[in-house]
Amino acid sequence: MAIKLNDTLALKREIKTYGFAEPWWNGSKEKKVVIQYCKGAKKFQHFPRPTSIFTGRIKDIEWREITGRGTVFSWTITHRGTANFREVEPYAVACVTFDEANVNHIANMVNCKAEDLKVGMRVEPYWMPLDDGKHLLMFQPEKK
Repeated sequence: MAIKLNDTLALKREIKTYGFAEPWWNGSKEKKVVIQYCKGAKKFQHFPRPTSIFTGRIKDIEWREITGRGTVFSWTITHRGTANFREVEPYAVACVTFDEANVNHIANMVNCKAEDLKVGMRVEPYWMPLDDGKHLLMFQPEKK
């Protein structure tokens, strides 16, 4: 029997943000994935942090746009979510490795059937609008 997944798109979300992550959220307003790059180490880092995880220096951080496309590294189907998600189970969450950056991002999968989820699956961004003009990055199967 196939599991029918819910997209979680109808849920109202309150996102707590931090000043050092402002470029990430500003990029989301334009549906752009913008992540941190350490100039000193010549490596990307993600999730946003106030300093480089490689050098410890704030001055080494710059923000670079990437496509947001990637490959599923791991995934799960959640059958018992936190309080806000209790009415929409089951839903899928994927850990995706971004193509250009070789860092992972964890987010909900949408527009996807449970039987189609697999490690190595190609995905692209899906942008869920938030009430404040920002968008929440989710993933969906890559359109061919």
